[in-house]
Amino acid sequence: MSATARKKAPNAEDIRARKGGTPLVSLTAYTTPMAQLMDAHCDFVLVGDSVGMVLHGLTSTLGVTMEMMILHGQAVARGLNKAMMVIDMPFASYEESTEQAFRNAARLMAETGAGAVKLEGGVEMAETIRFLVKRGIPVMAHIGLTPQSINTLGGYKVQGRAELSDAVVDDARAVAKAGAFSVVLEKVPQVLADRITEEVDIPTIGIGASAGCDGQILVVDDMVGFFTAFKPKFVKRYAELGPLAEAAIAEYASDVRARAFPTDAHVFSDQPTPAETTV
Repeated sequence: MSATARKKAPNAEDIRARKGGTPLVSLTAYTTPMAQLMDAHCDFVLVGDSVGMVLHGLTSTLGVTMEMMILHGQAVARGLNKAMMVIDMPFASYEESTEQAFRNAARLMAETGAGAVKLEGGVEMAETIRFLVKRGIPVMAHIGLTPQSINTLGGYKVQGRAELSDAVVDDARAVAKAGAFSVVLEKVPQVLADRITEEVDIPTIGIGASAGCDGQILVVDDMVGFFTAFKPKFVKRYAELGPLAEAAIAEYASDVRARAFPTDAHVFSDQPTPAETTV
């Protein structure tokens, strides 16, 4: 069934059932208009904690709060009808204990209408994933490069090369066994991503991983060229909207300074005109 033919958004079990099938499509979203643009084309939309860097100018995701995630989750939810919404659990909202994780995951879902939460970590988070799933919280796992752990990982480095690959495989097996309905593989070697996709029975969602994964996700602002601070190797720019927007802003500024805007077409007369009644 095509994305445009769906009558309702998929849920976690629908996503799980796509293992080995047509690749799953996902992007991040943080606003209603962007969510509306991708709704007919994505299987699920992630309200990512990348919002901190993309929209709030933070240097990492570590400063993102529950309040920020809820605000942007509510905005995205207003723009979706066909795609499932998954929301990130921000740093320090789930690592302390399983009880803390449940309270915050339940709050995110209740206040945004998200169909699932995503959290980072493998073996060390398996108990938390199991605890949440048993209590009705669908969980998407995230292993490999986990941006919330950049201070211990030493930066945004490829994870799982050579002799370190077995540890990432162990992470994938652990989150699948704990009940995660899918797992994001970020910035891992292609051969490792393919191995994990073959070995686990839940969909793998690649970002800097392999075309052989069960699905793909990108940060939308990277993909369309709005975010230009840096460009990861794994990003394909499908558009360069950032330079276009800057050129439009520059033209607007020039028009204002030259008093070329607004013109008669953009101001109001003493009497109503037919055009005013159409907006």
